[in-house]
Amino acid sequence: MVKNISLVLSGGAARGYAHIGVIRVLEKYGYKIKSISGTSIGSLIGGFYAAGALDVYEEWVTNLTKMDLVKLLDFSLLDNGVIKGEKLFAVLKTMVKDVNIEELPIKYTAVATDITAKREMWFQKGNLLQAIRASIAIPSVFTPIQIGSHYFVDGGVLNSLPITPVMSDMNNLIVAVYLNADIPNKYTVKLSDEDLQRQNSIKSYFLELWKKSRNPLKNHKYNDIFYIANISMVMMQNLITRYKMAECQPDIIINIPRESCELYDFHKAKEMIKIGEMAAEDVLSSLKKPHQSS
Repeated sequence: MVKNISLVLSGGAARGYAHIGVIRVLEKYGYKIKSISGTSIGSLIGGFYAAGALDVYEEWVTNLTKMDLVKLLDFSLLDNGVIKGEKLFAVLKTMVKDVNIEELPIKYTAVATDITAKREMWFQKGNLLQAIRASIAIPSVFTPIQIGSHYFVDGGVLNSLPITPVMSDMNNLIVAVYLNADIPNKYTVKLSDEDLQRQNSIKSYFLELWKKSRNPLKNHKYNDIFYIANISMVMMQNLITRYKMAECQPDIIINIPRESCELYDFHKAKEMIKIGEMAAEDVLSSLKKPHQSS
């Protein structure tokens, strides 16, 4: 018998590409995703899956080049690395158009942080891309988004693993994917020379941008805005997630090692998708397949 599941996708920036691999393996094992709750990159991957656009998104991110990124990054202040995100979302809009959340075939929740009201916000209706934009506005990376009189930033500020929005769903299981697990990274991915060259080119571009900044202490990791944002977000999210997990436990949790890549390693799409596949296989292969009778 096919099992209907609620899927919870955590925040974790570039590690979020692992969500794609997990979804592929869930489908392979016969699970039917009936509802999705996501924070940050989890809201993006989950939203694109719910809209039927994950295939085209995966094709795009796994083939990005340095020149593609040059065209996408619209810095509002180069020295502090803040990105407006308008060019990026113009491209994403070509993939999902102007679809509203309530029109999706899968129940969907994007979790963001309302810094005006100082509370967690669940987007369960309205424009899908606007909800995703609010949910992924990582402090120090993306500028906050204004909706009405309120400003929103990354949902991971208050809830990196949003299980509560799916607790009332009448599905067989809740499956959660956590991208910041403090476990050893046992996964090794071998990429082609072409993919390695493309990845290194993108990474070099980001390093060049940072070297051009005017921070005289930029060579020390504790004065690196990306390092500080990375470690601060991970520490904060791990603490909050422990409290959230004490209240709401998923039936299945798939952990992605925090060491698998840094938050801003967006050039590692293929690598992280594969790691998501391997992590999901490790967990699901030990369980009875949903189409098997008990």
